[in-house]
Formats: sequence, C-alpha cells, structure tokens
Amino acid sequence: MQRHVIEHAGLPVGIAIPEDNKLRFIAVKFHVIDLDNRRYASLHDLTADIRSHLATPSTFAA
Repeated sequence: MQRHVIEHAGLPVGIAIPEDNKLRFIAVKFHVIDLDNRRYASLHDLTADIRSHLATPSTFAA
C-alpha cells in the first residue's frame, strides 16, 4: 500500500496512509474533519464515505 492524496470535486481534502492493511484518512479540510482518523478497507470505501458525508446536510452553530 502507498499514500494517496484524496480529492473531492477536484480539491484535496486529505490523505490516506497505510496502517495495518487498511487506509487511515487524515483530513486537511474542515468540511471532512468528522472523518479524520477513520480507517477504510479501500480507497473506494473512503471516497464513498466522503461523498455520503458531504451529501448530508449539517447544522452549524453560530
């Protein structure tokens, strides 16, 4: 396994680093920070989770 830059809509949002035969996601953008440090079996699983996460409306406190 190797490190990967993870992009969403053409913008880098994090990196995936190998760890114990899985990929650990390190978020570099605030809008995906809830996924930081999660582990995934594949890049496909990771990118699917990012798409799902960003498709879900979130509520921000002012």
